[in-house]
Amino acid sequence: MSIFDIIALLILLAALFIFTNEVFLKLPSSVGLMIMALSLSVVSLIIGKIFPEWHLAEHVKEFNFEEILYQLVLSFMLFAGALNIDFTKLSKQGTAVLVLAVVGVLVSTAVIGTLVYFMLDWIGIHLDFLYCLVFGALISPTDPIAVTKTIQRFNLSKNLEVKINGESLFNDGVAVVLALTLLDIAHASEDHTLTIFESFYIIVADIGGGIFIGLFLGYIGYRLLLYIDNDVVEAEVLVTLAIVMVGSFLADFVHVSSKQAAVVMGLVIGNEGRSQHVASAAGDYVYKFWSLMEETFSAMLFVLIGMEMLVIPWRLDYFAAGFLAVNIVLFGRWVSVFIPIKLMSFKEPFEKNTISVLTWGALRGGLPIALSLSLSDFHGKDIIVTMTYIVVVCSVLYQGLSVTPLMKMSLSTKNK
Repeated sequence: MSIFDIIALLILLAALFIFTNEVFLKLPSSVGLMIMALSLSVVSLIIGKIFPEWHLAEHVKEFNFEEILYQLVLSFMLFAGALNIDFTKLSKQGTAVLVLAVVGVLVSTAVIGTLVYFMLDWIGIHLDFLYCLVFGALISPTDPIAVTKTIQRFNLSKNLEVKINGESLFNDGVAVVLALTLLDIAHASEDHTLTIFESFYIIVADIGGGIFIGLFLGYIGYRLLLYIDNDVVEAEVLVTLAIVMVGSFLADFVHVSSKQAAVVMGLVIGNEGRSQHVASAAGDYVYKFWSLMEETFSAMLFVLIGMEMLVIPWRLDYFAAGFLAVNIVLFGRWVSVFIPIKLMSFKEPFEKNTISVLTWGALRGGLPIALSLSLSDFHGKDIIVTMTYIVVVCSVLYQGLSVTPLMKMSLSTKNK
């Protein structure tokens, strides 16, 4: 199968899954897509056993997802997510959202990475501590689409809704950049023991370079959009597509974070494009186009989750580690929410059930799967991919199906 065959198959199955869920299942999109993705895996395995020549797993194994996921999907999804972050709507909740996203991801990474390191050692699997931190970072982002659609079904307070929505949009970029930076440090440390200065240099060069490229190309894109009439939709969309792809190429060429560049470009165009002191630079169709792109890629990633079941190592110890990691990730999420909120509560009030809603409503989506598959090869990648797969599946099914009763309980407690 060629790359175009794989992409066509992903799009076909994603469209079929969305149609089936909307017309027949009528489940929350992430839950419905996950159920059908798992069903696809089971059916493919059965067909492969009965008709070996039709074994889809063999075709999936032949294709290297790393390049397309790293170069295309991650950059596009991060840009689309950042484009939807409107600082004016965050208003007074901006500080809380930033602290929850940045501090929360750092705490989550440290807690999950440390506990996973000791858990793996306990069951007899060796994985370097830095790679455990990489897993902690890549599993930390929540799915903004699933979160947004969940909170829209409930009459949450405006402040809590802004916190949940804003944090889920911000933590994607923070977690992805942190995971890739930690991976660079881990790869560098394999050659020799890194000094504090060398580690600091990698972090500053990686993130700082990405921010610089993002600001530079984001501003150029914004200025170009100013000269284009909003009615010329195709030109505006092509400009945004071009800067994302050029930014990704340029950042990778100079060995800095292309994902950080994509986030910053999205923030610049998303906010300057809506600026009130000039006529709207980016038309509504630009935001609609990228919102559609984000949802499309998200659906395709759920299909990819189903295919991933065909190729992950079927080892009992790996699966045991994955199910133990589910509890560790939930605990890490609770700690990463509890600490910032308790610290900020001295200055600003938080609703009573904020911690429980932010913890249990934080569904994992396709982004951690895409990020784990896009990692360059290293000893231990298989266990990270397996744990990520199991955590995402359990998060979507277990939390996704139980979040409704939690929200109802939260609202009934608030109204008493």
